[in-house]
Amino acid sequence: MARRSRAASGEWVNWAGDQACRPARIVRPRDREELAEAIVAAAAAGEKVRVAGSGHSFTEAALTEGTMLQVEALGGVLDADPGSGLVRVGGGTVLADLNEELARLGLAMENLGDIDRQTIAGAISTGTHGTGAGLRNISAQVEGMELVLADGTVRHLNAATDPELLRAARVGVGALGAISAVTLRCVPAFNLLRVDSPHPREEVLDTFEERAEAHEHFELFTFPYSDMALVLERNRQDGPSRPRSRRGAFLNDVVLENWALGLLAATGKAVPGAIPVLSRAAGYLASGSRTSDRSDRVFANERRVRFTEMEYGVPRDDGPEAVRRVIEWVRSNEYPVFFPIEMRVAAADDAFLSPSHERDTAYIAVHQYRGMEWRPYFKAVEEIMDDYGGRPHWGKRHFQTAATLAPRYPAWEEFRRARDTLDPGRTFANEYTERVLGA
Repeated sequence: MARRSRAASGEWVNWAGDQACRPARIVRPRDREELAEAIVAAAAAGEKVRVAGSGHSFTEAALTEGTMLQVEALGGVLDADPGSGLVRVGGGTVLADLNEELARLGLAMENLGDIDRQTIAGAISTGTHGTGAGLRNISAQVEGMELVLADGTVRHLNAATDPELLRAARVGVGALGAISAVTLRCVPAFNLLRVDSPHPREEVLDTFEERAEAHEHFELFTFPYSDMALVLERNRQDGPSRPRSRRGAFLNDVVLENWALGLLAATGKAVPGAIPVLSRAAGYLASGSRTSDRSDRVFANERRVRFTEMEYGVPRDDGPEAVRRVIEWVRSNEYPVFFPIEMRVAAADDAFLSPSHERDTAYIAVHQYRGMEWRPYFKAVEEIMDDYGGRPHWGKRHFQTAATLAPRYPAWEEFRRARDTLDPGRTFANEYTERVLGA
């Protein structure tokens, strides 16, 4: 039988510290067979099952009063063909560890987000993405998947035999089964040149389309009370990498992006009236930098400051206008928010519940520092995104329901049918899935 956590009756808390639950039991299966045993036992007891990855979701996606499965033991590369680039990995593999194993094989993921602490199963299930006008989200790199169902059987999904079910499972919000393994389509390892540079925000927004098309990976950060934006451009580079020194990386990634940000945010929390001044100072302090390194090292950033987050995908052409409206709302309401607004881009894909389903997308993310009120801000942002048919990131805060979401996804009914096929008894459900996907 699977090893049961000593904290079986204890509390589980996510990375941000603002989502918690007390499962009836927490089980850490050592392999796929133990995973199946745990699921069958829970279903027989009438309990719901949720799989918790690294806890990097800001929503209630992992919460349960039933059985929580932690699948970190189901990790690592299980099979690899460097010639084709197809790599089969355990669903509990943390992206940072996967990147190291892929590098040893001479391979890489073609695109990644800016955090590498999630499990591969959690990242694809929530529609996690990076940035790049010609690049789709992480789930689009999935060629096959192994799902353990409520009766303990293993369903092997691939594009040749189960194209519709795979399109559902690639962004399944954990509602179809437990992902025990994933087959990824990887690419030969490559280096990236990253250039960060500050510019007047209006200039960046006015040239948003040109910048997005000109660079393989493009994003911007801007503080609502500042008139500056920090632009990040990443492009492939031939030849040897030239990473920053350890001292330079520490100064930028830890001192500036974490310690300084944390200090300024804590000051704003204590003295909300100082936030506009602090934001303008932070905007002007954002300095340019340049580094080249292995792709995954350039994609990932270190995150030590805790916050909560909302992110919406809107049609790419609407991105600049939506950002301007968010900034206008913050300033006109003098709302105390210090964290920056982030905008990235992604190409359309075909996963049924992908926020980028069948449309090129601008992703707009807003954040609030831990312990500060976020609801009025996030509700106002959501109302703005609603005007553009915005689709929320499944792992980040939003107030939508199945009734409000269904019209935004052309393949909503196809996903529902796949759910009826794979989990007809709704074993893999909780209050979050009932709210956003329906019963």
